[in-house]
Amino acid sequence: MEDYLKYLDPKTLSKIKGLDLKARLIIEGMVTGSHKSPYHGFSIEFAEHREYVPGDDIRHVDWKVFGKSDRYYIKQYEEETNLNCTIALDCSESMEYAHGEVSKLEYARYVAASLAFLILQQQDAVGLALFDNELQKVIPPSGHGSHLKLLLNEMSTCKGEKKTSIGSVLHNLAERVTKRGMIILISDLFDDPRAILSGLRHLRHRKHDIVVLHIVDEAEMTFPFEKMTKFVGLEDQPTLMANPRALRQTYLEEFKKFTHEVKKACLSNRVDYELIHTNQRLDVALSTYLASRASLSQGSR
Repeated sequence: MEDYLKYLDPKTLSKIKGLDLKARLIIEGMVTGSHKSPYHGFSIEFAEHREYVPGDDIRHVDWKVFGKSDRYYIKQYEEETNLNCTIALDCSESMEYAHGEVSKLEYARYVAASLAFLILQQQDAVGLALFDNELQKVIPPSGHGSHLKLLLNEMSTCKGEKKTSIGSVLHNLAERVTKRGMIILISDLFDDPRAILSGLRHLRHRKHDIVVLHIVDEAEMTFPFEKMTKFVGLEDQPTLMANPRALRQTYLEEFKKFTHEVKKACLSNRVDYELIHTNQRLDVALSTYLASRASLSQGSR
């Protein structure tokens, strides 16, 4: 079995199979992510071109465009573009932290893989943006089943080696993803909250529906350290030898303040926010969030 296939956890996929990731905003004149097209399998109305990516069905290549530009472009149709979702996955150095068996980055890969699978299962299109201090890789959304293999392979090979710059990355993403859709940000959000908020507002200005999945290690939430500990700084932060008991209360207050500030900023800008820690069972964390989102969506109609 290919190594990247491990991110498709059968228990999680079974748990979320009956749930939909529905967009709350009206995009391109329709409520997206909950469509039931009677034309499934047929091309009903041409919408736009997008660049070919490995795994796309070559039957949809526009050969006339290729003849003029010597580049491959795919024809997209309205039924194929009901929901375009881009998963933005944080691959910065701080995401490599793990107090337990699973790092934040590894857990985030499972989250991204499960959501990509779900989106494709509901006949929508999903793409991937990998980033640290800049966008490292952007794979445009596609609704073809074979696209999942490409996304899983890319996210499995990204490594947390650099600092993060979430705000500037979101601004860049807002300029690159021109078609209105859904952006799912999966990150530990270790950046200036004001910069993050600025980037989120740019995406909202572009009329995107945004979901922020805040991934943290449980130790970052509880600070369980007792003995003299060497805290190794990540992303150019200094290494510190300290007595954790003397730091615990201040640290917990600062962490609570940070998460509260981020959540408040998200909610005030109509951005979904969910805090998930790496000790949570993935199937429970995702199914609980999706069910909650679906309930809120129905209540707002």
